[in-house]
Amino acid sequence: MKTLITAAVLAFGFTAGAMAADSSCTDQAAEKKLAGAAKASFIKKCEKDAGGNACNKAADDKKLAGAARNSFVKKCNADAAASAPKKG
Repeated sequence: MKTLITAAVLAFGFTAGAMAADSSCTDQAAEKKLAGAAKASFIKKCEKDAGGNACNKAADDKKLAGAARNSFVKKCNADAAASAPKKG
């Protein structure tokens, strides 16, 4: 049960973070006056980096290192991608 609650809290945090990153990344692209393919590429990389940072922070909070950290971050990113709202 504790694992389920933890997963739900993390999923909510990643979804909220992804939505915040989306507007923040779009704002950053506008500030840089990017357009077309350059804008799309920048936003895609920005959103990917924002999601990865949340998982890395969670790994830091858990004081994970080595293979355990890599495994946690990989699963965390996969879970965040699966729970993120689809764009389109």
